[in-house]
Amino acid sequence: MNTQEQQRGTTTHADWGAGHPHLLITREDTHLVHEITEDETRIGSDADCQIRLEGIAAVHAIIRHDGHDDYDLEMLAPGQTSANIAKAAEEEGRSVETLHTGARFTAGDWRFVFVRDEFADHGRPYGGRLGGEGAHQRRQPPRPDYESEGHTGAIPAPPSPPVLEQNGGPGVAD
Repeated sequence: MNTQEQQRGTTTHADWGAGHPHLLITREDTHLVHEITEDETRIGSDADCQIRLEGIAAVHAIIRHDGHDDYDLEMLAPGQTSANIAKAAEEEGRSVETLHTGARFTAGDWRFVFVRDEFADHGRPYGGRLGGEGAHQRRQPPRPDYESEGHTGAIPAPPSPPVLEQNGGPGVAD
């Protein structure tokens, strides 16, 4: 896709990872910007997290760049999100929120806002949100086949099995 086509606004599909995806991170008088450049971004207080912040769980949340060129948020510890992840997990079998520009979430006292240029945000073309959510709009062409270009994104690890206590019930790992 060339830059001229992106500027005409006929689609919200773009090259893999385009659109300058990043997080605006705030707490009281602290304002940070984190560029999302990896297929998996861990947020937490642990040393191996890409975004390390005090006062939150070791790994509080994970953002994965998926095979469809979307960025999905998985909350591993308590926090608020702009979508109802629990309801989506129950109704759709998805325990993640696909992040689009303006999506918000919290971890402890930290607030996060996801931002991605609209030409690459896989939202609604021909004016998108600016055209009104209820407006009738033509369908955009299908997404590019990112997988055939060699992009698969981050694959979530399978959940860890529960740790069993001596008596066979669930317990806490050491």
